[in-house]
Amino acid sequence: MITIKNNKLINYGNRGMTLEQDINLTNDYYKEKKIALIYKKPIPIKVLKINSTKTRILDAFYEKKSTLDYSGIYHEKYIEFDAKETNNKTSLPIHNIHKHQIEHIKNILYYNGITFLIVRFNYHNKTFILPGKMLIDFLNKTERKSIPYSFFTENCHEIKIKYAPRLDYLKIIDIL
Repeated sequence: MITIKNNKLINYGNRGMTLEQDINLTNDYYKEKKIALIYKKPIPIKVLKINSTKTRILDAFYEKKSTLDYSGIYHEKYIEFDAKETNNKTSLPIHNIHKHQIEHIKNILYYNGITFLIVRFNYHNKTFILPGKMLIDFLNKTERKSIPYSFFTENCHEIKIKYAPRLDYLKIIDIL
């Protein structure tokens, strides 16, 4: 449903769907169609205390820093990427990308793996692929604390939301 509010078009069609849900639906589609095998990686936590019914974690800590959200195999190549969402309308704050994630992206690039970020700007209802090499080049060339939205619109590929697959990001990876 599209509504006009304060002279602005608002699309309510994706309300309630998070970027992670969209990616998970897409990865299920890829697996079912034997296109790629990509999984969300579990967060490495150490559970210290649970409630008496063993249904709730009461105390835990991160065992180590996690790398990127998703990994798998596509066209006989290793693929790993992260999902980032922002409500900021003008930029993606770089602090949303942790230093250990940047180093991990560099390592994947070194070994010729496929790595990128899928970035959703909730305000604009747009989702982009930011290739790992483009991210590293941007970070090496600037002292900025954020990546402008205009950088995404001018340099990155937008992923259009569809029914199936929900976010066909591999179609874009194929042309990069």
